[in-house]
Amino acid sequence: MKEILAHLFEYKTFTKDEAYAILTNIATGQYDPHQIAAFMTTYGMRSIRVEELSGFRNAMYDLCVKLEFPGYDLIDLCGTGGDGKNTFNISTLASFIVAGAGYHVAKHGNVGVSSGCGSSNVMEYLGYTFTNDPDELHRQLDEAHICFLHAPLFHPAMKTVAPIRKALGVKTFFNMLGPLTNPANPKFQSVGVFSLELARLYNYLYQGADKKYSIIHALDGYDEISLTGDFKVINNEGERYYKVEDLGFSTVISDDLAGGNSIEEAAKIFHSIISGQGNDKQNNVVLTNAAFAIKTIHPEKTFGDCYYEAETSLLGKKALQSFNKLIHD
Repeated sequence: MKEILAHLFEYKTFTKDEAYAILTNIATGQYDPHQIAAFMTTYGMRSIRVEELSGFRNAMYDLCVKLEFPGYDLIDLCGTGGDGKNTFNISTLASFIVAGAGYHVAKHGNVGVSSGCGSSNVMEYLGYTFTNDPDELHRQLDEAHICFLHAPLFHPAMKTVAPIRKALGVKTFFNMLGPLTNPANPKFQSVGVFSLELARLYNYLYQGADKKYSIIHALDGYDEISLTGDFKVINNEGERYYKVEDLGFSTVISDDLAGGNSIEEAAKIFHSIISGQGNDKQNNVVLTNAAFAIKTIHPEKTFGDCYYEAETSLLGKKALQSFNKLIHD
């Protein structure tokens, strides 16, 4: 590790194979926590290269507990986190809306590290029991149209670095890896990223992955469609710029997306929205993200058609039914 750190201090980059070896050694306990913390901190002060991201991603995926669900056309709605915005759990809510609309969702999630409350935090608080049992996850997909994949149960590297990430409390390159390493390897991916630079790196990696994808970045820094301003979507067809008014909405302010100051508050907001009690601004944001996920599966559909499917799921309580089946059955 001393040589690796010296490499970073000299502003040198890593090859794909070198990045693969570093991540593998981190996951298998070859470095002590102080060395890992030093690496994550130093590495976070520079831009990641596509070869490095590819090497890290391949190592994480090769080491993970993989899942196979033949016959299911799965989608994951997952953000990188790390945008520092402390919004309510938009992608998790959108996941249940998409499930309620009849699509099969394999939601990859984790506890909050650089945010107050990650998807795993709110799911656990609301009564979900994490599992990596394939039969149980298969049953969840059948009955609720959604299964939840708590990252540390599938990724040994996540277990190793979790206390270090929590102590650091800032985004690291591990934020970039979550959406790239879903153990179910879904056919469709709707992913939000915290920078346009990262969006283009994702695009490069996804192009060679035989996957239909939408990569979303709000130009004011959100890793999802926030409706606080304009955003870009990069997919298999190319890159497109959207204005909020193009979708028929007025812009919202950051306070409208506040996720609360505790897991309890975040869970209360989550349950209010999924129960159909969210305000118009909250609903518009989650429905827009859900609509773009549906459009990832059906690019031939208009945004309006996809939004209507999402709205029917939320306001018709189908999303709530999916949630209740997942939590209580």
